[in-house]
Amino acid sequence: MKYNHDKYFKCVHMVMRTLIFSGKGGVGKTSVSAATARRCAQLGYKTIIMSVDTAHSLADSLEVELSSEIVNVSENLDALELNIIHEMRTKWSSVNEYISSFLISQGMEDISAEEMAILPGMEMVAALLYVLQFKEEGKYDVVVIDTAPSGETVRLLSFPDMSDWYLNKMFNLAKRVMSLARLTVGKVVDMPIPSKDVMNTISDIRGKMARVKTILEDSENTSIRLVLNPERMPINETMRSYTYLCLYNYTVEALIVNKMLPHEAGVFFEEKLREQEVHMEEIHRAFDPLTIQMAYQFPTEVSGSSKLDMLADQIFGKDDPTRVYSTESPMRFYTEKDADVIEIRMPFLDKGKLDLYLTKDSSLIVNIGPQKRKIALPMTLMGAEILRAKFDDKDEKLRVYFRRYGDE
Repeated sequence: MKYNHDKYFKCVHMVMRTLIFSGKGGVGKTSVSAATARRCAQLGYKTIIMSVDTAHSLADSLEVELSSEIVNVSENLDALELNIIHEMRTKWSSVNEYISSFLISQGMEDISAEEMAILPGMEMVAALLYVLQFKEEGKYDVVVIDTAPSGETVRLLSFPDMSDWYLNKMFNLAKRVMSLARLTVGKVVDMPIPSKDVMNTISDIRGKMARVKTILEDSENTSIRLVLNPERMPINETMRSYTYLCLYNYTVEALIVNKMLPHEAGVFFEEKLREQEVHMEEIHRAFDPLTIQMAYQFPTEVSGSSKLDMLADQIFGKDDPTRVYSTESPMRFYTEKDADVIEIRMPFLDKGKLDLYLTKDSSLIVNIGPQKRKIALPMTLMGAEILRAKFDDKDEKLRVYFRRYGDE
């Protein structure tokens, strides 16, 4: 059946729109992502949906066979299930082979060495490099990312900040191995020497990560939408994710409350409906004025084109899914009287878990529980010292005040 575009409002985008869906495992994030991608394609946007969850369920939701290569699902819609082993073998084979041979030289078996050559975080690197590739190719209007559960998503989005540290360590290690090899000319070297191709690949990834960071922090075109259910544990995890995402300066523009029970569910669900009402009040208190969209529970699993389209109708109505609901950045710099200030919106912050300190290179380290972010300060604050830090419970913003070097 031909989709009736006339009923729906369509936005016009000049650059690629990236929609990242995150949420606790089991909240229906894949179904919401798939429904969004289908609606975007139906509106005429060239769309790709990418699954970066190692426990892929996107193929089941779309009811098509997917692979580690891009597959066309329907008109205007492509899909990809990211496979890190495939990515390492096809795109970073030189690095993969070098790490494997290095581990073998240290006594590890061939099969184990190949598995260990997949370094922590390489899935994140692969996913983010695809975003950059799609942006630079200009092939797609919309990229929809179906992420792993919340904790993995925070790692994914924090990786542009962390990758420079990881890749610097890898790059410096490779240089030290090469130096060692030069010092032992004529002697037996018990480890492989990284080739020029290995060094170039690491350097190339470092450069691309900087461009990825620019794309992800572009609040006009990149948005994070949090999916949750009206239940205690998903609400708590969503609150934590929201705090961490603000820390990394990403724009969370909307919540999608999935698996709602309809009010006409019947007498049998009266108690569940009362609980749902209490949880919805809590969600509004915690997240307003964020846009909150709701989708009602289906009697069976949401998969296949017709059910996904019904889900899209529930979530978006006549709205275009690519609509920008908010562009407010959670972080900004400004000057106030005798101090320079960095302000970070941090909803639901537990102040007891917050630590701040300056590094020798004039970066601000912000620790919240297990999450850490290194924030590069402006050049004007090189050598500055922290005067004070204050968290305002009313507007949920952390403000760190600095005195510039040389100021009295």
